[in-house]
Amino acid sequence: MARILGIDPGSRRCGVAITDSDQTMAFPRPALNVDDSLMGQISQLVEEEAVVLIVVGRPISLAGDETASTEEADELYRSIRERVHHATVVQWDERLTTVEAQRSLGRAGMNERKQRAHIDSAAAVIMLQHYLDGLSTD
Repeated sequence: MARILGIDPGSRRCGVAITDSDQTMAFPRPALNVDDSLMGQISQLVEEEAVVLIVVGRPISLAGDETASTEEADELYRSIRERVHHATVVQWDERLTTVEAQRSLGRAGMNERKQRAHIDSAAAVIMLQHYLDGLSTD
């Protein structure tokens, strides 16, 4: 079965997670730098991992309002839709995933300095797992 790719957009790095072939669990992948090679790297992941769906996180405030980060995520979503033609692209609410990832990494014994290298993809795992959990309740 094909996989689902989760992307947690950021201004400097995008966290990345991918499902197992049964699309039941999300696993972290190294974060991608936001630069001119980003779309190529996403396309390569889609091709190499037989990705059929890309879930792009959409950060909004706790009150449900859009922020500057929301606009950046929307732009990334549009870019992926325009440039990656081998997968469906959707957006998913990613409120509090970074906070949840920080807590999880802290409970795992990682100090703040070590967390920096993992936080983006840990947040992507949480966002993608929430998406998968939402599918199983439909």
